[in-house]
Amino acid sequence: MPTQNFVAVPHEVVRWSIDTGTSFEDFRARYEVAVPVLDIDRMTQLRTERASWDTVVTAAAENAPHGFMRFWSTDVGATMRLAGNRGLCATYLMGNHTIAERMYRHDPAVMLYAPLRTTIHQDRQGATLFSIDQPSTRFSSFDVPDIAAVGQELDRKVVNLLKVLDVTIPPALSAAAANVR
Repeated sequence: MPTQNFVAVPHEVVRWSIDTGTSFEDFRARYEVAVPVLDIDRMTQLRTERASWDTVVTAAAENAPHGFMRFWSTDVGATMRLAGNRGLCATYLMGNHTIAERMYRHDPAVMLYAPLRTTIHQDRQGATLFSIDQPSTRFSSFDVPDIAAVGQELDRKVVNLLKVLDVTIPPALSAAAANVR
């Protein structure tokens, strides 16, 4: 009988819920413009053509003007309203496969956290929040310096996206993003 290995990795994650200072509808619309949908037809074409990685990187940069694209989304609030809940919530998988590849080459298990999961939702007081687990706190759990460095780079990219979206950035998140080497 083969020997099985099990690894348990406890790690602390920092989840940010940031007041967007605007309505749910406004922020959602601006987010979806800043983080466009993955051009799946182009991706399929690149796979079919067995395109060079440089071509894939160029296509991703064209698709993601602020570094990220949407791989998936759903209007959770619309579903939950069927059960009588009133809150608004949309959830997304946002990322960039060309950035993820720089971690994947070291450990494919990074795909557990890539793309990044985000939500736009209302809190109990009606404020519209953008929530995300800080990437560096997710990717540092792999204990691989090259993966951790990309996690820190993703912190910086999230901060830059929040600036594009005109959201006040928490000082601790700015400080963490500034530590990118």
